[in-house]
Amino acid sequence: MGTTDRNLHADVLVIGFGKGGKTVAATMGRLGKHVVLVERSERMYGGTCPNVGCVPTKALVHHSRKRRPEDVAQEWYERSVSEVQTLTKMFRGGNYDGLNGMDTVTVITGTAAFTDPHTVSVESGDGRLTITAETILINTGSEPIVLDIPGLRASQYTVTSTELIDTTILPGRLAIIGGGYLGLEFASIYGQFGSQVTVLEAAPKIFGLVDDDVAAVAEGILVDEGIEIVVGAHVTEVRDGETSATVVYEKDGRQHTLEADAILAATGRAPATGGLALEAAEVRTTERGAVEVDEHLRTSQPHIFALGDVNGGPQFTYISLDDSRIVLDQLIGEGKRSTADRVAIPHTVFITPPLATVGLTEAQARAAGHRVKIASQPVAEIIAMPRAYIVEDTRGVMKFVIDAQTDEILGAALLSVDAQELINTVALAIRHGIRAAELRDAVYTHPTSTEAFNDVLATIVRADT
Repeated sequence: MGTTDRNLHADVLVIGFGKGGKTVAATMGRLGKHVVLVERSERMYGGTCPNVGCVPTKALVHHSRKRRPEDVAQEWYERSVSEVQTLTKMFRGGNYDGLNGMDTVTVITGTAAFTDPHTVSVESGDGRLTITAETILINTGSEPIVLDIPGLRASQYTVTSTELIDTTILPGRLAIIGGGYLGLEFASIYGQFGSQVTVLEAAPKIFGLVDDDVAAVAEGILVDEGIEIVVGAHVTEVRDGETSATVVYEKDGRQHTLEADAILAATGRAPATGGLALEAAEVRTTERGAVEVDEHLRTSQPHIFALGDVNGGPQFTYISLDDSRIVLDQLIGEGKRSTADRVAIPHTVFITPPLATVGLTEAQARAAGHRVKIASQPVAEIIAMPRAYIVEDTRGVMKFVIDAQTDEILGAALLSVDAQELINTVALAIRHGIRAAELRDAVYTHPTSTEAFNDVLATIVRADT
């Protein structure tokens, strides 16, 4: 990949070390293409997932649940964070070595900005580098949103999720602004570590993407674990004190205050496009700041693609991975894969037990005109699921939404042990048209969580007539 006067030419340039981009980089490198990958932070080799997202947060879920009553909360938390950091460091090194160790791939740590549609200028520790490429992938991910609430951004007690999991001091009182899935996952984690957690959510309810009956069970689990959830709460101000902050919020027309040692801003993530100078490449963005793409993930410049969170799609690592398949199909395949091919994409919120969903809710199915039948059962009543008793967690509920005429599975919500695994089986069944009766009558190994389907799908608790 010859260099002259700090100039570099590549067949493929990837900006950002996320899941989608690194997968394309590795594949193209193995095919003998000259690939350059630019990542602005050495702490983000591998992308969000192994460094500040799914790997460390789910590792903290695991560590928080291992704490015994006799373990000192601060000591246990500090040790857990240290072990998680060791884990993420290992993943980070593996990601870097896996790519940079290829003869055809070069990883550069620096900040990239477009100067024209085929050229990027990179500021690194070694100075400025100019890179030209035939194909360019934007894979810069997303970053936490901190709302413009008076005092919130300036507060010394405000943290993002990235910052919170990196601190070794367990907050005694943690206020979480935002009761979405991110906020609720962190509420569950830090509540188990020993923090006094209060979630402030502006919407009238939490778990708004599932049916009310499932949401009620999930909320009950969090409340039973000591987490305070305040819905309809509009935060109006944050005031710093000497040792803590005061969070001011309004609810039902009255003003309330909450003292906190840390405030987690958990109100979503925005595409990370700052500093890329997309206008120089004539790459358009959406009203929400995401890179605008078509169904093949091409931007307004046909040779530039955008993968992962930065393109405004669902913010999941597995979606970024599927983005890489679409792009690779454009570069070296038949060019037929598109985002329209995605059917029955599952999602899990990692409270304990996890809440995993796929497809339509009951409300959505009815609104779409389906005649439905519902199979729903509390986990504690599922006789064919001894695994829940084995691991000593029978909390939760399983619910299936089924078309009453065709027996087609329209959707499911699984709040149970192993739900993050079970939901993949349900999603596969939906994608391939496997009917509820087939899933009900299948032979599963024992004792496992999957065999719960035998019982749950045998019980239709109500059906439309």
